[in-house]
Amino acid sequence: MISTPRSQRPTVLVLSLGGTIAMSAPSGGSGATPRLAAADLVASVPELADAATLELQDFRQIPGAWLEIDDIVAIAELLNQRAQSGTAGFVITQGTDTLEETAFLLDLLYTGEAPVVITGAMRTAEMAGADGPANLVAAVHTAASPSARGLGVLVAFADELHAARHVQKVHSTSTSAFVSPGAGPVGHVVEGQPRFHFAVPRQAPVALPQVRPASVEVIQATLGASVALLDAAAGLADGLVIAAFGAGHAPKTWAEPLGALATRMPVILASRTGAGSVLSNTYDFGPGSETDLLKRGLISGGGLEPRKARLLLLALLRSGAELPEIRDAFEFRRR
Repeated sequence: MISTPRSQRPTVLVLSLGGTIAMSAPSGGSGATPRLAAADLVASVPELADAATLELQDFRQIPGAWLEIDDIVAIAELLNQRAQSGTAGFVITQGTDTLEETAFLLDLLYTGEAPVVITGAMRTAEMAGADGPANLVAAVHTAASPSARGLGVLVAFADELHAARHVQKVHSTSTSAFVSPGAGPVGHVVEGQPRFHFAVPRQAPVALPQVRPASVEVIQATLGASVALLDAAAGLADGLVIAAFGAGHAPKTWAEPLGALATRMPVILASRTGAGSVLSNTYDFGPGSETDLLKRGLISGGGLEPRKARLLLLALLRSGAELPEIRDAFEFRRR
């Protein structure tokens, strides 16, 4: 690969949040924990010096499971500010447990044109076949590429590029754990260059700051499930997402309680299947059909899987949105 003169290299900000990509076990011990800083990750891949001028920031050093909504909001505010100052692109390294959720929430809040590429690893640096270095290389090359501008937040894993809107983690240990059901990767990294097959249209961002306290929970429909969790949610949550059967169905005993909840808070109807869309009027078998639930005031989540529907609703509530605006936002994203 031909080296680009330093003066011509784009500037890429690398934010390290911890996660498996930054984990190692103590000498002679077991049990990996986040120990590596951004400088350590970059030092392990010398070829990155030819890809971009890197700025490094250790934003967090924690497992992905410890990240909070406020962490991601703070990152969005930082990226929005830096994008206006001429930074060419951004790379975020983090734990894979919450990577798909970070990507989607950032995509809702980020307003810049500079690429944001999130990556991580399924294997720690000490394991045979560690995937972190290759994922980091792909992410930096993508973040530095003009062809990635305007595409919002992407996920780089196993030389595949996924849109935040569609990406999901579907395996607990495989190095190819990230896929985009129903869509496929938007591109691949080939010989250090991202090659895009299609683009996912960017949606209108959700407003910052995210300062209004809000709680949104996901309740999954299961065979013969009681209404106990629905009853509990009435006093605990500001919004609710129902991870429904199939195309948007729930036990018949849930229909009336869900209708009552929908008069008090936004209740989003999503599919627990992980792919495909909630329907609107195909099934009308009575209580618990999608036709029935939507008539009772539930809001269709369309093709958003439940965790991402939760993040959209949570971001809207935290921005101060009221029910009509929330309905419009979900309707817009179904188009």
